[in-house]
Amino acid sequence: MAHSSFPPDLPVPKDDGACNHLTDAALPSIKLPSTGDPSPPLDISQLQELTIIFCYPRTGAPDEVVPASWDAIPGARGCTPQACSFRDNLPALKEYGVKNLYGLSTQSTEYQKEVHGRLNLPYELLSDENLDFAKAMRLPTIEWEGKQLVKRITLAIEKGKVVKYWYPVFPPDRNVLEVLDWLKGRR
Repeated sequence: MAHSSFPPDLPVPKDDGACNHLTDAALPSIKLPSTGDPSPPLDISQLQELTIIFCYPRTGAPDEVVPASWDAIPGARGCTPQACSFRDNLPALKEYGVKNLYGLSTQSTEYQKEVHGRLNLPYELLSDENLDFAKAMRLPTIEWEGKQLVKRITLAIEKGKVVKYWYPVFPPDRNVLEVLDWLKGRR
């Protein structure tokens, strides 16, 4: 099944206030593995220049049928369209000052490497498989099929702290346009 489109009746996530604490929050010094090959784990708290990190729950496998239980979770569906929209708009993001772009999920680096190659992503994916970053930042999570997954949230970070966040993110493929609008307003 294609993971690049949405059913028309997906539930829309509501802002539950779970990210209100993030503005100006300092990033923890946690090293996250990336899909870069070879690449040492990245400590995003050390990134000084404007960086966008879009957190997403999970990407489906190429032949995976997306179950109704996944579609029933508000905001869960759409990881591949979100990743592709950031891919397709990377030149514009860079034009407006973004120096680094990363996707982040709780999936393993090995799993993410397949996604990275399959989607031809020009940026790296970070693995928070043990939820170290999510817990330290108190990011909202969902439980699905016995696994804790980070909810969809996008962070703009600069000089080791969060300068802007987008939550909830819906529809996921339009998130990059919201980020671009914010970037244009910073000029």
